[in-house]
Amino acid sequence: MIKIGILGGGQLGYMFLQNALQYPCEISILDPAADAPCAPHAHHFVQGDFKDYDTVVKFGENLDAIGIEIEHVNVDALRYLKSIGKKVVPDPEALAIIQDKGVQKEFYVNNNIPTAPYFELNNWEDFKNLETVTYPIFQKSKKDGYDGKGVQFLKSEADLSKMLQAPSIFETPADLDREIAVVTVADHLGNIVTYPTVEFVMNEEYNLLDYLLIPSSLSKEVTDRAEKIARDVVKGLNSPGVFAVEMFLNKDQSIWVNETASRVHNSGHSTIEAAYSSQFDQMLRTLMELPLGSTKLFSTSAMVNLIGAENQTGSAEIQNIEKLLEIPGTFLHWYAKAITKPGRKMGHVTLVNDDIEQLKQNIQQVNTTVKVVAKK
Repeated sequence: MIKIGILGGGQLGYMFLQNALQYPCEISILDPAADAPCAPHAHHFVQGDFKDYDTVVKFGENLDAIGIEIEHVNVDALRYLKSIGKKVVPDPEALAIIQDKGVQKEFYVNNNIPTAPYFELNNWEDFKNLETVTYPIFQKSKKDGYDGKGVQFLKSEADLSKMLQAPSIFETPADLDREIAVVTVADHLGNIVTYPTVEFVMNEEYNLLDYLLIPSSLSKEVTDRAEKIARDVVKGLNSPGVFAVEMFLNKDQSIWVNETASRVHNSGHSTIEAAYSSQFDQMLRTLMELPLGSTKLFSTSAMVNLIGAENQTGSAEIQNIEKLLEIPGTFLHWYAKAITKPGRKMGHVTLVNDDIEQLKQNIQQVNTTVKVVAKK
């Protein structure tokens, strides 16, 4: 029986486990938190720091394959594990590109992948001394950013006091029509498959993600281009694994790659219910060197995040779960996080319906009735 280890035990690992436990494999999880969502469910759970070289080497040395559910792990340890014959997905060299936004942007330029114009400063304070700066501009820390963290929008010189004090890239904002993503999977033989393009539908009032829609409402011409770009990114990375290629569709219909996640991703969650083989199933297949699954969809679907409500911190519970489950084609995913905090991802809801207008009504019903709050 193949022994698989995953660095990270959060909600992505939790959803991976739900699928992987159906296969003939033994799963070990490494996470710093004793109460990580994966802790009660893995065959073996190790509490430890996945950024620490010795911890990762010790965790992986008796396993057959090692994967990740978070990018911020020790790449040198994964390089060593690969050198002694362990299968590492994604390849450590691909992960090293993804971990540093400066290296990632250079990778796009070198591989003719369209991306926003940018420049890089290892000393963030040098920005203040530049003679010509066109505002607005995005500052993104080169390392350790995720879910909007490590990003600062500088509208004018008045925002210089808000700058991130870290080595950064500085990027021209997109003339944004909408955000899209393509979840792409590569196996150990170099075969590549893509899921249909995902569309991010924003709540304009709050400037937050309202829901994800797959397949998108965009024209085939646009989605064909997006899926080709995603394939080109993954070909360039030259690694097996699941990759979420996030992109900006500009108002002139040009496409820029924003960034790539070298793991399962928020944008692929509804593939659990809506696709023949989910992104989590594909992750397992790449680790076990099994044939890739079909990315064909059963239905149109939307994914709505369940976020911790404002002014609510404490033991988590869902309000109005009964009303949620009255909606046909609704699937609840609760991430088993003990504590809710404002803005924290606590779960998601997948809604499946080929009637797009009915789907939008169902999304609205979820948004207006369901809240994650702290128990009283």
